[in-house]
Amino acid sequence: MSVPQVGAVRYPPLSTRENMLWNSAGSIIYLACQWFVTVLVVRLSSGYGAAGLLSLAMSVVGTFGTFANYKMGTYQVSDIKRENGTEEYLGFRLITLTGAFVACIAYALATCPLDALLTIALYFIFKGVGLVIDILHGVDQLNRRMDFIGKSFILQGLSMLVAFTAVFWLTESLNGAIVAMTVAVLGVLVLFDIPHARAFEPFGVRITAKKTAYLLRRSLSAVVAAVAGSAIFTVPKQYLLAVLGDASLGIYSSVAAPALIVQMGATYLYVPLLDIFPRHYLEGRKDEFLKLLGRTVVGIIVVGAICFVALGVVGEWALCLLFGDSIVPYAYLLQPVVVASVATAFLWFFGDLLITIRCFRGNFIGNLVAFAAVLPLSVVCVNFWGMNGVSFAGAAACLFGAAVMAVFLAKRLGEMPEQGSEAEGAADGETGKESDDGGK
Repeated sequence: MSVPQVGAVRYPPLSTRENMLWNSAGSIIYLACQWFVTVLVVRLSSGYGAAGLLSLAMSVVGTFGTFANYKMGTYQVSDIKRENGTEEYLGFRLITLTGAFVACIAYALATCPLDALLTIALYFIFKGVGLVIDILHGVDQLNRRMDFIGKSFILQGLSMLVAFTAVFWLTESLNGAIVAMTVAVLGVLVLFDIPHARAFEPFGVRITAKKTAYLLRRSLSAVVAAVAGSAIFTVPKQYLLAVLGDASLGIYSSVAAPALIVQMGATYLYVPLLDIFPRHYLEGRKDEFLKLLGRTVVGIIVVGAICFVALGVVGEWALCLLFGDSIVPYAYLLQPVVVASVATAFLWFFGDLLITIRCFRGNFIGNLVAFAAVLPLSVVCVNFWGMNGVSFAGAAACLFGAAVMAVFLAKRLGEMPEQGSEAEGAADGETGKESDDGGK
C-alpha cells in the first residue's frame, strides 16, 4: 500500500532529536496531569471515598487495558511496509476495545461492589478514547511528526485536568468528572488528532473478518508476554505482603513511586526509534542498526545513572516533602528501586525491539523466562533483604528475560538480509511470510 505524498509536502519529517523532545515533553505533561487528578480527587472531596473509587476503577481498567491495546502500538509503528492500513488498525482497535470492555464489566460484576460498576464503565470509555488516539499517533510517528503526538498529549492532559477539576469542584460527582474528562479528550481527537493524521493519508474505519483473525493470532503471544511482564513485580510485592504485612508493602510502594520517572524516561528515549530499527533491518543496514542499538542502550544506562545520583542527593528530601517525616528512615529503598527500573526498561526495550522485527517468539520466551525467574527469586530475596528484596528480585528477573531476548536478537541479526535486498518476509516472524494471510 503506497503512502500518499501530500503529508510529506505539507508536514516535512522532523529529526530524531526533535521527535524525542516533543514525545518526551508531551508524555511527561500528560502523566503529570493524570497524577494531579489523583491528588485533586482527595483535595476537593470531603472524604476518601471518591479517591478509593477512582483507584479501583483505574486498577480494574488497567488490568484489561493490555487486552484492549493488544500490543498494536509497537506493531503499527514498525509496519513500515504498510501491510495493514490505518482504517484496519482503527477497526481492530474498536474490536479489541469492545471485547475488553465486556470482559472488564463481567469481572467488575463478579468482584466489585455494584455501586462501582458505573464508575468503572465510564473510566474504561475515557481510556478507550485515548487508545483510539494512539492509533492516529502511529500515523504521525510513521511520518516522523511526533510533535503532533506531543501536542496531542499536552492538549489531552491539560483539557482533562481542567474538565475534571471544574466538574468535581462544582458537583463532587466522580462519575460526572470522568464524563467531563471523556468529552475533553474526545474534543482533542476530533479537533486535533483526526485532522493532522488525515493530512498524511485518508482513512476511515474498516476491517475484514480475515484480517481481524490474522491480527488476533499475530499478536496473541505479545499480549500474553505483556501480561507476564506486567506481573513480574506483582509477585514479589505479594510475597512481601504475606511475609511482612501491608505496612511494609505500603512503605515500599510509596518509595517506589518516583521510579516511574526512570522507566518512562527510558521509554520516551526509545519509542521514537521503533520505526527506524525495522527500516535498518529490512534494508540490511546492520551497522546502522547496531549503532542505534548501542546508543539506545547507553542512553537507558545514562538516564538510570542520572536518576540514581539525583535520588541519592535529593531523594530523602523529596520523600519527606511528599509523604512526611515518617518515610525518611526508608530512603535506603530508593536506589535499588532505580536499579530495578533500569532493568525493567531493558526488558521493555528488547521486547518492543523484537516485535518491530517480528520476532514474537523471542519476546514471548523472554517475558516468560522473566516471570518464571521471579517466582523463586521473590522468596529468596525478600527473605534475605526484606523490602529491598522486591527490587532485587524484579531486577534480576528482568535482566534474565532481557538476556534471553538479546540472544534472539543476535540470532535474527545474524540472519539479517544483505543491504539492498528486499528479502521478502525477513521481518515477518519465524514461520515465513504471513502478511499475505491478512486479508488485504
